[in-house]
Amino acid sequence: MQRGVAYFCDRMLPSSSTDRVTNSQPGLSLLRRPNLLIFLVLVLALGLRLHKSSVHGLYLDEKFTLVNTSGVRLEGANQHDVFDKPGNPYFTPKEFWKPKKLEDYVNSIIQTDIGNSPSHYALLWVWIELFGLSDLSIRMPSILFSTAIVGLLFLLVRRYLKSIPLALIVAGLAAVEPFFIAYSHMARNYCMTIFMGLLGTYLFLRILDRRAEGKQPIWLYIGYGLSFALATLGHYLAATIFMGHGLYLLFFNRDLKTYIGLGLSTVGGALALIVPWFVWGGGKYTFFTLAYQAKLYGGLALTHPYDNGFGIILPATVINVVKRSIPVWSDLFMVSNGLTPETLGFRNLLVAFALGVVALGLVLRFGRGVVVPIWLKVAVPLLLVAGYVMYSIPTARFVVAAALPLLYYFLYQAIVARTATDERRFLVLVGILSLFPTLVLIAFAFRNGHTYGVTQRYSGFSFPYALVLMGMLVQQVFRQPNWLKVTLGAVLLVQAYFIGDLLYRVYEDQAPKYTYYGRYRIQNPYNTAAQRIIKLYAPGDTVLYPAARTAPRDEIEEMFRKYSIIDAQYTNLYLPKDATYYQRMDTTQTDRIILVKPTGKRVTIYDFEGTKYRY
Repeated sequence: MQRGVAYFCDRMLPSSSTDRVTNSQPGLSLLRRPNLLIFLVLVLALGLRLHKSSVHGLYLDEKFTLVNTSGVRLEGANQHDVFDKPGNPYFTPKEFWKPKKLEDYVNSIIQTDIGNSPSHYALLWVWIELFGLSDLSIRMPSILFSTAIVGLLFLLVRRYLKSIPLALIVAGLAAVEPFFIAYSHMARNYCMTIFMGLLGTYLFLRILDRRAEGKQPIWLYIGYGLSFALATLGHYLAATIFMGHGLYLLFFNRDLKTYIGLGLSTVGGALALIVPWFVWGGGKYTFFTLAYQAKLYGGLALTHPYDNGFGIILPATVINVVKRSIPVWSDLFMVSNGLTPETLGFRNLLVAFALGVVALGLVLRFGRGVVVPIWLKVAVPLLLVAGYVMYSIPTARFVVAAALPLLYYFLYQAIVARTATDERRFLVLVGILSLFPTLVLIAFAFRNGHTYGVTQRYSGFSFPYALVLMGMLVQQVFRQPNWLKVTLGAVLLVQAYFIGDLLYRVYEDQAPKYTYYGRYRIQNPYNTAAQRIIKLYAPGDTVLYPAARTAPRDEIEEMFRKYSIIDAQYTNLYLPKDATYYQRMDTTQTDRIILVKPTGKRVTIYDFEGTKYRY
């Protein structure tokens, strides 16, 4: 019996030393060239992020990004001298593009993004000055930050779990993670903020390394403070990552000088960048607007949970919050991506999970000996597929669902196999940062009384750390005895197929959870219209813009105008800044941009067809 247990431990719980690449390992010669391999992984990551990155037009939030970086307020609150000249309905691109003051940029961010993300807008403003504002250009920072996350994860795992193979696995998973690819196609703050949070984690650990050597790493402290400030000014919820660092310190560090150094670093970053924005910039409106939104959404959750114009907003009961958070948790971990009751049915998942528990029990009871019974090698795969006679939906996803107990048990094994104190502590930090941001969202949901904020993008800061755990799981699967390795390897291939299918839907604009859009978007309609105007306009022509009747907005958005000028604003963003094209609003129609010739001939530049091309 002792011999059997020893065999099981040797096969199932290999020491971390097996992670290291040695010349004696057959078939792993490439792993002795990790720099080449990570370069290839980064090339793959960049290619996947560049693919179709400019095919689909900007969606609403991206258009907000564009006006914010241009200092333009929607519906012209700072452009009355352009659109509201007494007795003169005409305006030109040159008037539209007159120099903006810092106040214009600040107020624009307040209007469309509640004073959030100034660090991203500042970076993007510089980028646009250098490279222009084509869709690819304004999305490129997200593409680069998303790719950089892959490389930084490799460095983090290689250093703190001392495993090049594992670091490559984690980097490979990050390269194909649908969340990172989808958000790299958005000119928004998420990829930059996630990278800054991950960089802060890396610097945090390096500071602890240097402090353990008795040194005071001044430059690391400065870098940590800057990463904290830039991440928080990218999105305020990024602070949850740095709160996780604080929790880790409370668990494992008793060095007063470390607390003082990190405290001064964090306070320094806050005083240098965060406090000025929240005192004199647009940040002072963030908390006010969040309180306003909490009251608004809370009221809608009680009165109009399904027909409110924002989406499904439910009261924050325990059941509603659990239902809302399950898809967030499942998609956070790649192996369970897509396994939700909403798509597969609660009863079906319960059956699959129960079969998986039985399979795990059999493996633990009969699979520990030197000789594994033949019937067990047959029974485990059969249990994973046996539920097909009971499932109401015929999909191979249930094979993956049934395998989850086994897969997560092997993840547990991979964690406990790490016996070195520093590696175990690192995994505690990974666990904290994988869970804490989503737990904060759940706490906010109960505090605000609605479920609107429990969504994937706000827990996105956890994805890098969840991928570390997924990399360990994959590595552990391929350390199992051959019969189990083949079985679970096949399961991982099935899940890989569904991840590939999800990526296809992301590229085809058919994955609303990731792209916020459920139908195919063509290339940017406003840029297309602007290019047609540039090509066809001649002196004496007039450009007419559709002007839909508007309803009064609230005091937060400050959109008080009888007729909308948004189509004109979005189009002028792409027109030459010194152009003197005569333009005016056309209050007689709501869909077409029209070029009127001196003869009276009308040429339709673009027809938005209602909301069809207004993304």
